[in-house]
Amino acid sequence: MEWQQLEYFQTLARMQHVTRAAEAMSLSQPALSRSIARLEEELGVPLFERQGRTIMLNRYGQLFLKRVNRILKEFEDGKQELRDLVHPDRGEVALGFLHTLGTSLIPDLIGAFRAKSPSIGFTMIQNHSYSLLEHLDAGELDLCLLAEPTETKLPIQWTPLWSEELFAIVPIGHPLAGRESILLSEIAEESFIFLKKGYALRRTTDQLFEQLGVTPRVTFEGEEAATVAGLVAAGLGVSLLPDLRGIDQSKIAQIRIRAPKCQRVIGMALVKGGYLSPAAVRFKEFILDYFGK
Repeated sequence: MEWQQLEYFQTLARMQHVTRAAEAMSLSQPALSRSIARLEEELGVPLFERQGRTIMLNRYGQLFLKRVNRILKEFEDGKQELRDLVHPDRGEVALGFLHTLGTSLIPDLIGAFRAKSPSIGFTMIQNHSYSLLEHLDAGELDLCLLAEPTETKLPIQWTPLWSEELFAIVPIGHPLAGRESILLSEIAEESFIFLKKGYALRRTTDQLFEQLGVTPRVTFEGEEAATVAGLVAAGLGVSLLPDLRGIDQSKIAQIRIRAPKCQRVIGMALVKGGYLSPAAVRFKEFILDYFGK
């Protein structure tokens, strides 16, 4: 079996058209067909169902493709690792983080890091915890800042970094708007605006109301803290959110909750034993130092 056969197979499996796949790899169609035929002969099973020039993976091909994808990714990771070792001061960090962290903490964190390592770039994904973990599992992110994961496909190393207080958020004209602190039970009967199910913050708020034995009346669900705060400002309900630095607070009041203790822990997640480039390692160490860990 030759290495190129695996690349040819992967491309053909993705495009599912012999002529287009051959053109994409600058091969003749007969050369591609011969390569796939030799691969199938060596494996002892057909990998495709053929319909003229259009082909589809059969169940053997689907199984084999999963292995080939892993093999080729390991090869690409190996080449990248060597390139990174040659240029340890350059590179790119793929960072994922929760929506609620994007207003101030992430810009402050990256700004402080770039002041020390200006040649290192970033690609970023902002989403809820479950989506970020999917990207992390797929190898599309180096690390994530999120609440502690519950279920993941791969073993995840999660390091707690800081506790984030949650506040009651009410419209500026609300009867409780002038209070410095309240009990969560004082707003239990209100209409609530929360983030959608599946978000880490939503899981935390649901657990807080479970402690009270109350099922909150949720009238709206949003995808970002700024959206939730805007709906609260419009008088459509109240919410529980972390400190809203970076969001216009002129039409809302942020009230501390005395009991129960309303907070969540944010940490750094990465794949245990996974490869991190020198740039990603440098950023990971910077984060740990930044939060005193």
